[in-house]
Amino acid sequence: MKTRKAAAKRFKITGSGKVIRRQAKTRHLMECKSGRQKREFGRDQTLSPTDARRIKVMLPYG
Repeated sequence: MKTRKAAAKRFKITGSGKVIRRQAKTRHLMECKSGRQKREFGRDQTLSPTDARRIKVMLPYG
């Protein structure tokens, strides 16, 4: 089995099996966003179980 490298760069699998992703909308136009939004964007997010199942297929050794 091969790992999908595009998925490997974007997602991590935790020890308990959850899939972690980065928050979107953090690349530009940050001056118009509130401080609270910017702090929230810094945290990693967990994927929904439906999407996590699809990503785990792409990361067989994760």
